[in-house]
Amino acid sequence: MFAMALSHPGQPLQPVQRPDPAPGPGEVRLRIRACGVCRTDLHVVDGELEPRRSPIIPGHEVVGIVDAIGAGVSGVNIGDRLGAPWLGHTCGTCPYCLGAQENLCDAPDFNGWTRDGGYADTLIADARYVFPIPETYADAEAAPLLCAGLIGFRAWRMACEARPVKRLGLYGFGAAAHLLAQLAIARGQSVYAFTRRGDALAQNLALSLGCAWAGASEDAPPEPLDAAILFAPVGDLVPLALKAVRKGGTVVCGGIHMSDIPSFPYALLWEERRVVSVANLTRQDALDYLPMAAAAGVRAHIRTYPLVEANQALADLRAGAFAGAAVLIP
Repeated sequence: MFAMALSHPGQPLQPVQRPDPAPGPGEVRLRIRACGVCRTDLHVVDGELEPRRSPIIPGHEVVGIVDAIGAGVSGVNIGDRLGAPWLGHTCGTCPYCLGAQENLCDAPDFNGWTRDGGYADTLIADARYVFPIPETYADAEAAPLLCAGLIGFRAWRMACEARPVKRLGLYGFGAAAHLLAQLAIARGQSVYAFTRRGDALAQNLALSLGCAWAGASEDAPPEPLDAAILFAPVGDLVPLALKAVRKGGTVVCGGIHMSDIPSFPYALLWEERRVVSVANLTRQDALDYLPMAAAAGVRAHIRTYPLVEANQALADLRAGAFAGAAVLIP
């Protein structure tokens, strides 16, 4: 097994060679075909998410082929192509798991944070937390769907649950936003893309995908928004998004980490505006989203890197050197 592992936050990933792991009871082994590079990986590598084990292999947008199956696993066969997302295991017994909120589990495991992830050629996964990949997607195309796609989907459903949404704002037009924009447009919504000022790469991608408008995060949209989703982990965007949504509008914070939200006038929140966060995902999210994305023609715009260039992929993500999503290929 070859992998790129993190020994200490803030340091580059290091190549490591280990014996191939064997799946235990309830587990499967995937030979990895592709692994997306997610902004959450940056939070792990930079230490913004507190280290849970060391060393750790990051990565949680994993597409692979089953080549070994542990005892007690049913419904999975050698040769199946499956995806492993961020949520790697839940306890199944806490009040949240029992209440259909396993994304809030009190004792969860996460691929690439608490258990080794997909910056490798091999992954051991809980067989209950992997999902079939629609045949319409190539391996590298499918990888970003497993977190960027899923967390965008969960945030979108939360944004739409209070009132009908015709005009949707997306702040931070990276991997998650460019996938969600396609789904939202296919469902008849007008999408407004907000980026860092001068980010022509992201703004041009947004317009090419059919967004109604693209501009800087500090700019007012041409019309009031019904809802806004923040994918950029920047707390300063919350007051800006609240200012952009209409009365009764919702602002969803879609990241697992965000800088502090500054104080703002109560008038921005008044008139039944809401600020909510989205946390992790559920298995049902994946079962709902992957076929829906395929049916809507959602396609990831990707830049591929060899696995050994994981550090460069992370640096390019941090610098905004590409539009869309990065994917590592073992």
